[in-house]
Amino acid sequence: MPDTGPDFLERLASLPSFQHAVAAPGGDRVALYYDVTGRNELHVLDVESGDLRQISDGEVPRNARWHVDWSADGDWVYFHDDEGGNEQNDVYRIGVRGEREGEVEQLTDLDGQTALVDVADDGETLLLGSNRDGQMNLFAYDLPSGEVSKLTEYDRATASGGFSPGVDRLAYATNEADDYNNQDVYVADVDENLRFSSANQKSPISDDVDETRSVSLANQDSASPDDADGSNPRNLEIGEVGAEAGFADWGPDGERLLVSDNTENFSRCGVYDLETDEVEWFGDLDAEESPVAFTPDGERFLALRTRDAAVVPLVYDLETGKGRELDVPEGVAAFSGARAPILDGDRVLVRHTTTDSRPDLLAHDLESGETETLLAADYGEFDPGRFVDADYFTFESHDGLEIGALLYDSGERPSPLVVNPHGGPRAADYKSFDMYTQFLLSRGYSVLKVNYRGSTGRGREFVERLYDDWGGGEQADIAEAVRHVTAEEWIDEDRVVVFGGSYGGYSAYWQMVQYPELYAAGIAWIGVTDLEDMFENTMPHFRTELMEKYLGTPEENPELYRERSPVTHVENLAAPLLMVHGVNDRRVPVSQARIFRDALEEAGFEEGEGETPAASPGGSEAAGDYEYVELGEEGHASSDIDQKIRMLRTLDDFLKRRLPEATTAPAE
Repeated sequence: MPDTGPDFLERLASLPSFQHAVAAPGGDRVALYYDVTGRNELHVLDVESGDLRQISDGEVPRNARWHVDWSADGDWVYFHDDEGGNEQNDVYRIGVRGEREGEVEQLTDLDGQTALVDVADDGETLLLGSNRDGQMNLFAYDLPSGEVSKLTEYDRATASGGFSPGVDRLAYATNEADDYNNQDVYVADVDENLRFSSANQKSPISDDVDETRSVSLANQDSASPDDADGSNPRNLEIGEVGAEAGFADWGPDGERLLVSDNTENFSRCGVYDLETDEVEWFGDLDAEESPVAFTPDGERFLALRTRDAAVVPLVYDLETGKGRELDVPEGVAAFSGARAPILDGDRVLVRHTTTDSRPDLLAHDLESGETETLLAADYGEFDPGRFVDADYFTFESHDGLEIGALLYDSGERPSPLVVNPHGGPRAADYKSFDMYTQFLLSRGYSVLKVNYRGSTGRGREFVERLYDDWGGGEQADIAEAVRHVTAEEWIDEDRVVVFGGSYGGYSAYWQMVQYPELYAAGIAWIGVTDLEDMFENTMPHFRTELMEKYLGTPEENPELYRERSPVTHVENLAAPLLMVHGVNDRRVPVSQARIFRDALEEAGFEEGEGETPAASPGGSEAAGDYEYVELGEEGHASSDIDQKIRMLRTLDDFLKRRLPEATTAPAE
């Protein structure tokens, strides 16, 4: 039976969760965000003793979206903070031992979004990504002086960078090719004068941009190679033009790179030798694999393999070329801490979860295969066995393409269904624990998650099926999945709801106005409604790497932008719609929700709450056609417990009024 106790929602949302666990240099400690106190705080875990110590007391952000990392000496942990979830981050540090424990310092004060990309081993240099000047590019931050130097200046976003051992070179990925889908790996010499030349400095307490900054690593039309201070950026040309190559890690000798490439459709891992300019590839190309990090001895590297919505960690031996999967239960097991998942000896840090079990933090020994739980999931008063597993299945979509999906059965008969498209769109639903899904199941709703075309985990060709077709084939995949599932007798086809966030919010809007016959109600959370407005008002790196990559520009494709915008088809709305949006969202600005709300009003739809009789799911005169909620002090969703409770209450209240709960007993 549905669990409708008055405090169930609060108890579920309040279960403690950890995020961004990362090992300290030496591997004796792990820093992580943890909200066991009811608020997100920074904690440090002693690996040997198991002692977990709270470091912060309200100084770190409520929302644990952004990662943390250690200083080279292990005395500090770096973190990001913003204003009310707007993701216009700056970088801070907090002391974690000695007399300065708990002391917080703001390091950067740059316009736009700033993110920590790498911590150099010299103890003095940080690598930052920032859109201070428009596009996302790489900067060096000098800890002793607080000076910031711009290292790259590309028109396309520059990503996944890292300093070499000794900080004399920099590897990163970007695209200068005419093929918009291309991505290449570059290596550049890091000249001390370039990194910290006086013309390139920007005070961490000033927002003024020095227009006389020195020439960037990128060879631009306005600069000759001789002006680049010897930086000599070199495109390694790892894959074919149009494919995507990526950088993961430097080898400990500073002469090898751990890289990826999807020229052969599935992403694969390789080791690039900078002395010979040769790449050794690993794996059989029968599944997506992504590199993570070298082991400290440089003789192995860690990677992740994705297949059928599951992720398994593996280790490759460079001498034999053979890979071995770690022995963990099927679900999602990922090395925790990006390029710093290494603990003492041969042990690595792993975060493991399944569809019906919350994340555990594990230490896995690569030699013995033994696994130790460092931080077990906290279930509070809940029986861990009460959570629901999912069935993974595939079906044939409208054009014959095979699509994968996850179906959670609530046990209700007949069961209402919530269709929950994932965000991204370059993302996927995996076999991992999801609080919102388990909450809906507790209320009696079965849940369907669809890995539509464009999702990750199926290779480059599957991803590229969505290019130039945003709002097309992938939305037909979702609709076909609904038809496939509602053909089952135990699903109530008259009580189907679509609920999604971000690109899933776009999908919720689109499903409601393009496939209205399928749905009794919809919830669109932080979703896109007007593509041209999104192009104009999102952050620069989202404009080029999301909007332009998938749709071109509004000037190039005005009809596509208009036709694939849900607001263009607002008159098709035929069932109650709840719109929810964070006021501080900079990825998908709140203007997206306001535009759709205003269009509904202009089209004659009425805003208002009310109950929709179960016998008339399409609406009633007593209830409004749509409901609208803006979330204050919140951006593009949040992990904060109070903000999760607020969102769950909003969702729960709407569903109770608009789609009354089933009253029949669950099947045996």
